[in-house]
Amino acid sequence: MANFNMNKVILGGRLTGDPEMKQSQSGIAFATFSIAVNRRVARQQDANGMPVQNQQPTADFFNCTAFRGQAEFICRYFHRASSICIVGQVQNNTYTDQQGNKRTYTNIVVDEAYFVDAKSENGGYQQQGAQDYQANYQQSAPQQPFAQEGNIPSFASQPDNVSGGQFKEINNDDDLPF
Repeated sequence: MANFNMNKVILGGRLTGDPEMKQSQSGIAFATFSIAVNRRVARQQDANGMPVQNQQPTADFFNCTAFRGQAEFICRYFHRASSICIVGQVQNNTYTDQQGNKRTYTNIVVDEAYFVDAKSENGGYQQQGAQDYQANYQQSAPQQPFAQEGNIPSFASQPDNVSGGQFKEINNDDDLPF
């Protein structure tokens, strides 16, 4: 029998409060937050096959922790009620409470976080965040990667059939083809 182990979770929901930035005793920055994820509600049908009024949707709440740069990213660009998509791992932890009882809790350790809201739905946080990220990346990224390496081509030069890397900017989400 093969030894197969996988622990990966993808969740999309809304933050229940502002993320809290903290620092471990060893000086590692981390953020804690909670997201609410609505459960799918099964549609019921009556005897004639007509849909019956749906049940009230319920939500599951997940405690999450992000570390280092991912923690800073989340604290900077996400706030209470922001939509977020996270990719991470499920982790079960145990502790002993004040009465001596052993307690277990589940936490999601975040590896990746993504914007979900459209520009018009997030009050400008996503647009400003993307601009800040792009500005920081352009300052720290090399202008001509590998240009000095002998037989490795420079990515700064482009073939004649490429229009200089220019893309049409779409100013409104309504203009998207999907």
